[in-house]
Amino acid sequence: MFQLIRDAVPSDSEVELCEAVSQVLDTSCAIIKDLQQYKGAAKEIREAISDPGGDCQRRAWEAVMPLVQKLFEFYTFSHQLEEILPRVLLQLCSPSMPPSQHLETQQALVKQLAEILEFTLKFDELKMTTPAIQNDFSYYRRTIMRTRLDSSAAQDINLGDSDDELSSVKFDHQTANKMSLFYAYPTPMLRVISEATSKFVSDHKEIPLEQTTETLGTMAKVCQKMLENPDLIARFKHEETQLFILRVMVALVILYDHVHPVGAFAKTSHVDVKGCIRVLKEQPASSSENLLNALRYTTKHLNDDTTPKHIRTLLAV
Repeated sequence: MFQLIRDAVPSDSEVELCEAVSQVLDTSCAIIKDLQQYKGAAKEIREAISDPGGDCQRRAWEAVMPLVQKLFEFYTFSHQLEEILPRVLLQLCSPSMPPSQHLETQQALVKQLAEILEFTLKFDELKMTTPAIQNDFSYYRRTIMRTRLDSSAAQDINLGDSDDELSSVKFDHQTANKMSLFYAYPTPMLRVISEATSKFVSDHKEIPLEQTTETLGTMAKVCQKMLENPDLIARFKHEETQLFILRVMVALVILYDHVHPVGAFAKTSHVDVKGCIRVLKEQPASSSENLLNALRYTTKHLNDDTTPKHIRTLLAV
């Protein structure tokens, strides 16, 4: 089990895909760092609203534009995840061998899938605690609309040639609408990978659904067993390793719940949801509360009649 979080060496059949996934994951580190350092332009926006004069508007615009460029990069990266995830699932869920054998023989890909899932929950945790994101983007959209309706507004923020300046933003009105919808979700990255996983299942009828759900369920069980093993936890050199496994476990439960017809909470599920929740509740609130909320609010079947009452009680819903 410990091999799943150590440096696994790709087999010959994994090398090409592992390299492609690595390129995406390399970018993910910079995305998290940028989001951690995201301060927003609340002060400049407040001043621009209080004083509609040209100087304040110009300062707010200059403060917001680099931030909007970052938001565009985050949004664009979600599409990279959307594209690479099905390729990973296609390898790990192939009916050529049982799920347990996939996890034993393709550990490099398993580790990369775990890293994708960990990034997803980490991004969404940071996004939920950064309200400036939506405030900044709303101000940007209002300003753009104003400059289109009133040429003097463009002069106030020193746009100059409005068309040239707007083209430098690198995305059009339709993309701005899509970005607005993306950031409107509390957990935008999780929504992207959940929909990508569901689409993978529907697009690949040649792969039995049980093959995919059992793969996700088996990985979740492995994470749970690792977290239940005090000797193994004692071997972790960094506290972040335990949080990594917690995030991956929760993401796997959520994906399983989205693709399985009766979800992760039913008694017939391959996932020990009760055990996963118990492991989460044993952690400090600072590590577990966001993950418990992810189970409460981003799963699909929690409120179904088939969900045992004790599971809802555990999650306080």
